[in-house]
Amino acid sequence: MRIIINADDFGLSAQVNDRIHELMSLRRITSATLIANAPAVAEAVRRIPGGVNCSIGVHLNLTEFQPLTPPKEMEALGSCLGENGCFAGGKFLRTVKVTSQLKEEIFKELCLQVEKIISLGIKISHIDSHHFVHTIPALFPVVKRLQRHFVIRKVRTAPNIRHPSDKASLSLMLKKRIWDLALRHYYRTTTTSGFTSFATFHDLAKTTSLNYDSIELMVHPGHIHFEEETQLLYTDWQKTLPFSTELISYHDL
Repeated sequence: MRIIINADDFGLSAQVNDRIHELMSLRRITSATLIANAPAVAEAVRRIPGGVNCSIGVHLNLTEFQPLTPPKEMEALGSCLGENGCFAGGKFLRTVKVTSQLKEEIFKELCLQVEKIISLGIKISHIDSHHFVHTIPALFPVVKRLQRHFVIRKVRTAPNIRHPSDKASLSLMLKKRIWDLALRHYYRTTTTSGFTSFATFHDLAKTTSLNYDSIELMVHPGHIHFEEETQLLYTDWQKTLPFSTELISYHDL
């Protein structure tokens, strides 16, 4: 099984950056995604260790921090902001009516985010998103337009490996399956066949048959609520699995 271990939220804070840089140096993660409008993104890029061969992608963000779009150039996008001028969160975004004008302004904002990462000297390997906003069905055309504009052919799929305690309706799973098929075949895109969190994978791998040739495992180093999961990365977890694994990056996918 080929496994990508991707650290989300790169650039979020100095604490997050420190832990991701350390795990990169130790080759405990193989990929990371940068939040272009986060406060510590430039510092995150500046300190990426040399010779680690990690893929670096864009963590598209419509839920936190101030947008990169100048206030005078937004109208519909303002409906996604709180009183402080920052994005108002993932739940709020999912309740907003996604009009054609809002799609256009979201596209422009996401273009600015990708351009910001490119301007920092990063050759972008793939796309994912903060709070899974790229999987919102109404934004599918925006994501595809963004891919075409920047010729980005690799994107994180929707979560499709779940812990038994995480109950999901059949209709939801079907919708995610349809979204994944559309993602792969409309403007042909490469994804891993499986995607889940590292903690969920670690819980399931010893007892459950996981029939995937490639899996992306999401981690959040530097976040206090994910410290137990992060500590697992420092162990010899691969040796405890009943099958062989190969750690790869998005470059190898």
